[in-house]
Amino acid sequence: MESLRKLISAVGSGLREAPGRLYRSVFRSSYPLTLRQQLSVVVNNLILHVHPSRVFRRSIKPSTTFGLGLMCLYLFIIEWVTGVYLMFYYEPSTGAAYGRILDLNYAVAFGRLMRNLHRWAAEAMVVAVVIHMCRVFYTGAYKPPREFNWVLGVVLLILTLALSFTGYLLPWDQLSFWAITVGTNIVNYMPVLGPKLRFLLLGGDAVGSEALLRFYTLHVIAIPAVAALIINYHIWRVIKDGGLAHPLEQNPEAQRMDPVVPTFPTVVYTELFVLVVLMAGLTAASLIFNAPLEEEANPLLPSNPSKAPWYFLGLQELVSYSAFWGGVMAPALLTLFLLVLPYMDRSSEGIGIWFSRARTGMNILWTFILVAIVVFTAIGVYLRGPNWNFYWPWEGWPGPN
Repeated sequence: MESLRKLISAVGSGLREAPGRLYRSVFRSSYPLTLRQQLSVVVNNLILHVHPSRVFRRSIKPSTTFGLGLMCLYLFIIEWVTGVYLMFYYEPSTGAAYGRILDLNYAVAFGRLMRNLHRWAAEAMVVAVVIHMCRVFYTGAYKPPREFNWVLGVVLLILTLALSFTGYLLPWDQLSFWAITVGTNIVNYMPVLGPKLRFLLLGGDAVGSEALLRFYTLHVIAIPAVAALIINYHIWRVIKDGGLAHPLEQNPEAQRMDPVVPTFPTVVYTELFVLVVLMAGLTAASLIFNAPLEEEANPLLPSNPSKAPWYFLGLQELVSYSAFWGGVMAPALLTLFLLVLPYMDRSSEGIGIWFSRARTGMNILWTFILVAIVVFTAIGVYLRGPNWNFYWPWEGWPGPN
């Protein structure tokens, strides 16, 4: 009996000490309790070293960033993980793609959940990137020395839209087929390069097997690889450019009024909390709402109305008024404005301050652009019916043209 008690005691002691031993085997030290140890954790850890060792306390307040940049990163990782799972069962051919999506929905273990997660995370990523850029703009965080990082953010917005657009076709149903048909037709309005770019995307004159294979390759290899590189560079530049924009950064003496805190554990635990909340929300949405799936794509049976993906519906609405101005000039001018903005607005006033009065004119201009995009998108989503006529969905009858 004595030997049995010793055995049980040894097993219990081993179990109690196991977490600590596991931690020390990974991090080569005990849990950091002193400030020196906490700073060392960040410097010596493969993942945490992309953080500064200390941050201003203001930087970790929810009202400073709302964790939007972090959410964008997490959503990209979620897309990558769920996308790899879906690749195990998907085949990029017009004869098999739709059937594989049905298998994911009804036959593959966790297939429906993973597809829903992938779809809703993609939608959320588009929204999160846009709102993140709005946060950066409204706090003046695009100004020197962060101007090039703003440009990287604009490139990441374009890549995010490209990721979502190329993935839209892969289910090969009526919704995706005609959405991509409309979306690539908008590209066709670009003078000189438009038809060539459309042919390059589709591999022909219409959406077919070549287009599906090209969109699949772009979606799972080319665009994610470029995006991953730029995301890493973008995060690195945040640190090298002085961290998050601070309202007192032009006055180092006054800046000392804002105390600094070690990144570990405060910032790390906050980041983990954001991840848990985001995953809980996406999982709940994926369990309640299924990703849309219509009948298998039929090139001989066009949808009426045929609509582009929702994030391009504002463009489609503008194209209905003027193909050249809506499909070419509007997106070109908006992209050019975003790229040159930090090199034109170089004043040091209003940095790190929400809706600074020193930037009232720029804030009004940005808000006007946002409202216009939202209005045109809402019209395309809710108020356009067959033959692209206006209709009032709450009344169920066509309205005036």
